[in-house]
Amino acid sequence: MFLAFSGAIALSWSQDQIALAIPLFLGIIASALSETDDNWEGRVRALLVTLICFLVASCSVELLFPWPWLFAPGLALSAFTFIMLGAIEQRYATIASATLILSVYSMINIEQHGGTTDGNFWHQPLLLVGGAAWYGAISVVWCALFSRQPVKQSMAQLYRELGEYLIIKATLFEPLRGVDVESRRVALARQNGRVVTALNQAKEMIFRRLEGQRGSRKLNRYLRLYFIAQDIHERVSASHYPYSALTETFFHHDVLFRCQRLLDQQGRACKRLAKALLLRQPFEHGQSEQALEDLRASIVYLRAQRNPEWTPLLRSLQALGRNLATLEDQLSSAHNPDAVVDQKDASLLDRSPRSFRDAWERIRLNLTPGSPTFRHALRLSTALLVGYGVLHLVHPTQGYWILLTTLFVCRPNFGATRRFLRQRIVGTVVGLVVGWALISLFPNPLLQSLISVVAGVVFFANREKHYVIATAAITTLVLSSFNQVGDGFDLILPRLIDTLIGALISGLAVFFILPDWQGRRLHKVASTALTNSTLYLREIIHQYEAGKQDDLAYRLARRNAHNADAALSTVLANMLQEPGHYRKKDADEGFRFLVVSHTLLGYLSALGAHRGALAANESNAESDAEIYAAARRIADRFDAIAANLQSRQPIDDPRGEQNALVAIFEQEPTAAQDDADDERRVIQTQLLHISRQLVPMSEAAARLIARPVETPGEGKSGDGKGGDGKGDDGKDDEEDSGEKIGGKAAENA
Repeated sequence: MFLAFSGAIALSWSQDQIALAIPLFLGIIASALSETDDNWEGRVRALLVTLICFLVASCSVELLFPWPWLFAPGLALSAFTFIMLGAIEQRYATIASATLILSVYSMINIEQHGGTTDGNFWHQPLLLVGGAAWYGAISVVWCALFSRQPVKQSMAQLYRELGEYLIIKATLFEPLRGVDVESRRVALARQNGRVVTALNQAKEMIFRRLEGQRGSRKLNRYLRLYFIAQDIHERVSASHYPYSALTETFFHHDVLFRCQRLLDQQGRACKRLAKALLLRQPFEHGQSEQALEDLRASIVYLRAQRNPEWTPLLRSLQALGRNLATLEDQLSSAHNPDAVVDQKDASLLDRSPRSFRDAWERIRLNLTPGSPTFRHALRLSTALLVGYGVLHLVHPTQGYWILLTTLFVCRPNFGATRRFLRQRIVGTVVGLVVGWALISLFPNPLLQSLISVVAGVVFFANREKHYVIATAAITTLVLSSFNQVGDGFDLILPRLIDTLIGALISGLAVFFILPDWQGRRLHKVASTALTNSTLYLREIIHQYEAGKQDDLAYRLARRNAHNADAALSTVLANMLQEPGHYRKKDADEGFRFLVVSHTLLGYLSALGAHRGALAANESNAESDAEIYAAARRIADRFDAIAANLQSRQPIDDPRGEQNALVAIFEQEPTAAQDDADDERRVIQTQLLHISRQLVPMSEAAARLIARPVETPGEGKSGDGKGGDGKGDDGKDDEEDSGEKIGGKAAENA
């Protein structure tokens, strides 16, 4: 961004036409907003598509600008079309939203020239597209030279989030009575969502660069680090016994403290690994090895007490110890991932459309009022149409900032819109004050040009994490740039008023036009989470029967379960920002379901982590078959709960089935136990914990559908195929970050 802005300033000063900088700046900003992560060849293709879209959009604005009655329907139709293109894939959503932004930039640019094209139709469009091409060229070269830098950063972010997850998980082992375990579980579920997001982002970055480069040693190294992170995530997600029972039984012993300390040390080791990746330093891991030895010694001491009441818990503690030991081995292997034996199946799922027909099918499935993408497209196009009418009724001079504010603030759900609306207003006020001070203190045009460059860089450095700072920076850029071709002080009041009007239109639109209240689809998102957990259970059982293999099918089922769990957490977080006290009450029921769902996922992760622990044994073949059949009965029951939850039907009482399953899993082996029998008993114990979630899950699901959510101003959402706005993995397609407006495509393992 610094190079692009500096080049635009240098060109305008060398030509003694400082006015050239404004359209060049606008083109640079739009091009940067359209950028998606890819290898340099993919970025070249995306850049060509982007430039064509930009040229068509800018020329269309130039052509229709003098005729508002033609311009208005064209604006609404193009906005609706571009948002619907986001249903295809994330890169299309990003390019489409950036094209809309450039369209508004074209209007602002024409307005700066008195609302005319000065007799040269192609002049302003070519300047805008030229700025976009200039940034795109820098981006492609940068990507070719530093193609693995984003992968390294995303991998570091992944291990940072994993480290934080381990540290939060360690607090569950704190041997204290009376602590609020449920709040800690909610915090853990939320952090799990961040880990899932980081895993998906890292996977996509690696996948884009692996296309055609499978033999790259460095890329394969990052791929191994990704698989290590996946395995660590499964193992740290595992739950081997209810924590309250462990605390009560071993309150006067140090074993839980040892577990807590080991997990905390491993979490800090993950964070050190993240730092080592960023700084290209060797990863030194050894602090948690002593903690592991202390844990083993503590378990040996407890076994030596030979207390028969402790037997089931000690089995689980031993399984936990083995799991943490394997996790320790994984962390140690991250020191030299090249030495790790290659995965039997290192393939990654490609979510991109394979043909034009596939792309159209994705759009068609979302052409229903039940789709959040369709609702957002209709809402945004209507808001832009209203904003265009308001700017002509109130004050056409500088009025196009209304459309720009609407474009940035109007989000797919009320919670996100409310958050960005508040941040946009605060950032604009701060930016106007800072911009006024700077152009007053530094009237020199060259200094103001430098201020514009710095403000542009600050905007892009903060637009995803610190939106208030980013908005203040872009407002400062506008004032300092426009002050060089006119009077920037005259822009201050219109900019403030237009921001308030645009924010008001966006708020009203998201509240009244097919509002996407999260409570209306909470039961569907919860059902998706339970369905994906059930699929994960079925895949685990298949692995026990056929033998452990980390193939794509297993990794896909595991990632889908975690994605759906993260989507549920996101929906609940958005619900807390919606109006009405009853909304918070519904969220309370949702958080109770989230706790049960995340507990179930923990038991499933533990079951998955112990795959391969059982050796084939003919003497146990019959009992194993009975266990696997009972496990499938659990899956069938969870499927029934999920189906009833999806359709809001009464849920049958599963107590009878749960008692029958518990009786199967509580059967003690008849023969004297050896190590293999002990492992088999651990598996039975995990299935016992899973079966005991049937009643809590059914009760939590029943509370979610106990009453339909009625919200003022809400239209029917429909139940079309696109109704949940989800991909196969249950990940929320409408999760936003930064300036992106289109729906976020589902990501997978």
